[in-house]
Amino acid sequence: MRVNLVRRVSQILIIVLFILGNLGILSVLKGNLSSSVFFSFIPLSDPYAVLQIYLASGAISLNAILGAFIIAIFYAFIAPRAFCSWVCPVNLITDFAYFIREKFGYKKDRNILMPSKNLRYYLLILSFILSFLLSRPIFEEISFIGFLQRGLIILNITVISTIFVIFAFEVFISQRGICSKICPLGAFYAVLSKFSFIRVKHRVKNCSKCMDCIVVCPEKQVLNMVGKKDGVVSSECISCGRCVDICKHDALNFSIKKGLL
Repeated sequence: MRVNLVRRVSQILIIVLFILGNLGILSVLKGNLSSSVFFSFIPLSDPYAVLQIYLASGAISLNAILGAFIIAIFYAFIAPRAFCSWVCPVNLITDFAYFIREKFGYKKDRNILMPSKNLRYYLLILSFILSFLLSRPIFEEISFIGFLQRGLIILNITVISTIFVIFAFEVFISQRGICSKICPLGAFYAVLSKFSFIRVKHRVKNCSKCMDCIVVCPEKQVLNMVGKKDGVVSSECISCGRCVDICKHDALNFSIKKGLL
């Protein structure tokens, strides 16, 4: 089964479960991606948001700590940045924007902005510093991810404006700019998943050097070993599986990374 199809189902299913939970129809997930309850009793919290709130206020509830710990452990060890491509609804929009760019020939050289991929790490650090100095969870208050996911979950029609802004930015201003260069949450999960078990593995003996995988990869730097040597991707990979799906020679596959235990 194609990895891309499975993750699309995952992204949509999670939003649907939140909608049903908040409407009181099905109590699997209730709340939103920042703070929720799983099966009515297991707390789940965004660890990045919790850290900002703690830096801002100096206090945090036990439930929030427990919820953040559960999510942090899960994403730290399952696969690099799994949240970004298997859960986050922003990825649905940015991938569609990329499809539109390719379909209509709006290529990379027409980007208005081409920030460094390291910008997201600087913004991550800055968000912690400002949260502490201003006593406010800075990114959580202005997060496009928060606006989008909460709007979708509570079925607020104003979410259309958020979708339009994200889509327009990706199509006309910066290809793959949000997820690959700007988003501090993506940077947070890249750091957190440094020792994740499941990685895309490259087998150079099977590689035809067609480079189709590089073309479709949203984080091209993680495939720098392709055609050169065996290896696994770094934690900047979003585990989307596009490279696995497109490789016709079985040179790229998800695998358990050795040497982590």
